[in-house]
Amino acid sequence: MSIPIYQVDAFTEEPFKGNPAGVCLLPGPANPVVADEASWMQSVAAEMNLAETAFPLREGDGFRLRWFTPKVEVKLCGHATLATAHILWETGLVPADRELRFQTLSGLLTARRDGGLIELDFPSRPPLPKPPDWADAVVGALGIKPVYIGMSAEDILFEAASEGAVRSVEPDFATLRSLPARGVIVTSRSADSRYDFVSRFFAPAVGVDEDPVTGSSHTVLVPYWAGRMGKTTFTAYQASARGGILHLRLDGDRVKIAGRAVTVIKGDLVV
Repeated sequence: MSIPIYQVDAFTEEPFKGNPAGVCLLPGPANPVVADEASWMQSVAAEMNLAETAFPLREGDGFRLRWFTPKVEVKLCGHATLATAHILWETGLVPADRELRFQTLSGLLTARRDGGLIELDFPSRPPLPKPPDWADAVVGALGIKPVYIGMSAEDILFEAASEGAVRSVEPDFATLRSLPARGVIVTSRSADSRYDFVSRFFAPAVGVDEDPVTGSSHTVLVPYWAGRMGKTTFTAYQASARGGILHLRLDGDRVKIAGRAVTVIKGDLVV
């Protein structure tokens, strides 16, 4: 038995840019021989060794969707959802004009085509009003002064004074790994007029020291910058080594996250 599996670069239209994700198209239960489906998915994700591998399984009029890093299952992932939508349409499994519906650990998520972009509909997760008790440890681990530091449902949000500070951060990953958070978002206003803000995302606690382009972190960044800038539509750049562009909109308690994707590897997983 073989299962189609792909590697897709998300939030880019150029191969080898953006954020690579695995997409494993499940025809049914992941492997009838394996009793623990989650353990099998985790093994596949470890084998792929990408920030996330997505596992869509058709259910009713949509799909059940799960995401795994090489170490753990995660509750929300933007770039692997974008990659999954791209593959489902590109392979013809779903008509190109049909909205995709995903049942996930974060509830119902949708994807639709918007011209040349794929637009995801995700929950807005604004930072909490009170900084975490261990904020000093975050400052020490990043080695730069914060304009703001707060906590969302899963992640620490750290606003730096400048884009230069964001780009120059060299975190103490051992300290970040010990904190009770999925990851740390470091952000600032952009020095480039093409973008409203920039960010980087560090998540060593879930096996990803630096994620190249992170859709889920923008569910925190968009409501935060909406409050800071007094606007609801943004173009953002994630300033990792690979880099990626996100087109963003705050819509009530939802965040619209749009980008492009390109398939770079097609293959079969033998099970």
